[in-house]
Amino acid sequence: MEESTDRPTKKKVVAVVGGGLVGALNACFFAKRGFDVKVFETREDIRQAKIVKGRSINLALSHRGRQALNHVGMEDKIVSQGIPMHARMIHSLSGKQSPIPYGKKGQYILSVDRSNLNKELLTAAETYPNTKLNFDHKLQDWRAETGLMTFVRSDGSEEQIKADLIVGCDGAFSAIRKQFLRRSRFNYSQTYIPHGYMELTIPPINGEFSMKPNYLHIWPRNTFMMIALPNTDKTFTCTLFMPFDEFEKITTGDEVIEFFQKYFPDTIPLIGVDALKRDYFHLPAQAMVSVKCSPYHIGDTCVLMGDAAHAVVPFYGQGMNAGFEDCIVFDEILDQFNDDFSVVLPEYTRVRVPDDHAIADLAMYNYVEMRAHVNSKWFLFRKHVDNFLHFLMPKTLVPLYTMVTFTRTRYHQALERWKWQDKMINRGLLFSATGAVFGGSYLLIKNPPDIDKLIVPAEKMWNSIVALRTS
Repeated sequence: MEESTDRPTKKKVVAVVGGGLVGALNACFFAKRGFDVKVFETREDIRQAKIVKGRSINLALSHRGRQALNHVGMEDKIVSQGIPMHARMIHSLSGKQSPIPYGKKGQYILSVDRSNLNKELLTAAETYPNTKLNFDHKLQDWRAETGLMTFVRSDGSEEQIKADLIVGCDGAFSAIRKQFLRRSRFNYSQTYIPHGYMELTIPPINGEFSMKPNYLHIWPRNTFMMIALPNTDKTFTCTLFMPFDEFEKITTGDEVIEFFQKYFPDTIPLIGVDALKRDYFHLPAQAMVSVKCSPYHIGDTCVLMGDAAHAVVPFYGQGMNAGFEDCIVFDEILDQFNDDFSVVLPEYTRVRVPDDHAIADLAMYNYVEMRAHVNSKWFLFRKHVDNFLHFLMPKTLVPLYTMVTFTRTRYHQALERWKWQDKMINRGLLFSATGAVFGGSYLLIKNPPDIDKLIVPAEKMWNSIVALRTS
């Protein structure tokens, strides 16, 4: 990767606050454009840390994220380190397994390791000579009017830097966003869902995967669920999503086993009784928050991206993909307006806010689908209908999941189109059913059956029932 030479010699300074996934990828984007990029991360360098703190829910990389990685030459490397998942594998209470494909043949999402991906992106950012990574730098204060920022290190020392653009990529509890909250006409909301999550591990058996690896495994139980994603070390990371009050009812190891015997009996031999009793109490259930805000910018000096702008619950597998798409959308707008921040930042807010709000809503909806709807025969029937119609009319009728996961259709447009399609398909099914009823009625009227022939078998059936009940 080389620094671009077709930019002005006087470089603008871009300060990226947050060295997580979106921050590290953003550093690559800005460095590629020739900006002087400085990344500031509160934590130590995770590439050298013995224990990496933070969330570890497996990530599902799909088309939007891959497109952003491709833009900075990272797609092939990351894809080679992931595991393709071609379908959901639904585990019933009886242990039966039923696959539900994600899309057309050949379409898949990738299970990727969060920590490894973050390390790869930091290393990629560091290869640009115009990028400097600064770890152990906690943001203490900043000024939108001047671009002046103050950071504090763990030893108590301070450092000030001035930036032409401040990019807040510092997560759902963003320090950058706190300044936004002090300004008028900034809309902000956060919603904690009543469900938490807990991670467990299914180890390999004889060095191999203990379940089929190329699936996202789901145990839907209506009000809660468990999922499992494959890892390259042949383990599965299981995540149990459940209301907090249900987590709190389980207080002993025996109660853990009793709970799993009731709802996830097929996983007990896979996880192991002792491991279940131990790991369930290793960490308490963690909360999940959905954040919406607007605008994403202040003047021409600061902009929010990733979870700092739109934290979403993890049920559509789009949190990282949406954050990565932020990077490529911003880059496209920089191209459109020749790096003029005074025009680029308002345009980014205008374009991106409705999409990020839409994916936040879709992520909430998909939790209900994953834990409950996949058990429904009507849901499965509609899936077949949707896929069949998509096969017949690939450009006219596109399933929602396909639009969200395998295209860059804007999220809010995908949501609107899905609502329209759903209404049209349901009407079509209703008309078809109504037509079948009227057609059947017409045939019965034109060709009435012999009633005498129907009465005799009916009488025999009734007599048999009476005999059984009295025996």
